[in-house]
Amino acid sequence: MNETNITARSKHLQFCKSRALEYVEYGDLEQAVASMISDLRKHSSLECDPCLSLLGMMQIERGASAVRRWIEGFN
Repeated sequence: MNETNITARSKHLQFCKSRALEYVEYGDLEQAVASMISDLRKHSSLECDPCLSLLGMMQIERGASAVRRWIEGFN
């Protein structure tokens, strides 16, 4: 992966996180997880294993701080 691709990947990942965290701030944890997964799938260099959706949904039961940690944990 060249520097341009790394930069594009990094910017897209930051966009994904920012958008998902907005939903956390509004208290819509389900949409936060859905947004993160959906947005990750829109960039070819960001792999999105189906298990990530399940892990995200499990965090919803634990509350906003758990969903926030799940989102911020992507790199």
